[in-house]
Amino acid sequence: MSVRRLIVLSALSVFALLGASACTVEGAGTKTDCAVSGCTVTFDRGVNAKATILGVDAELVAVNGNTVTLKVGNQEVSVPAGDSRPADGLSVQVQEVTSDKVVVKLSTGITAS
Repeated sequence: MSVRRLIVLSALSVFALLGASACTVEGAGTKTDCAVSGCTVTFDRGVNAKATILGVDAELVAVNGNTVTLKVGNQEVSVPAGDSRPADGLSVQVQEVTSDKVVVKLSTGITAS
């Protein structure tokens, strides 16, 4: 297991123990909503949008039709809308693609009990 994945899993475990249910962070071209199970990032299209989720950078690289290319950590991944792919220890799911935004869920597989 990579050090980065251990850090992410540890941070999410702390959130679960402390009862943190959700948080929202807005940055340049992004809005991030996080819960124990992962984070949903809304990227604005047409800008250089990047979000940091528990120490892992996620950047919108390109959109070609309904396929979104993201750089997650050090890995580039292309994901069709409605589908998911693994990237840098996270599951990346593209939930929505419009002319204005791209909505992506990044999750670790941890769930609140």
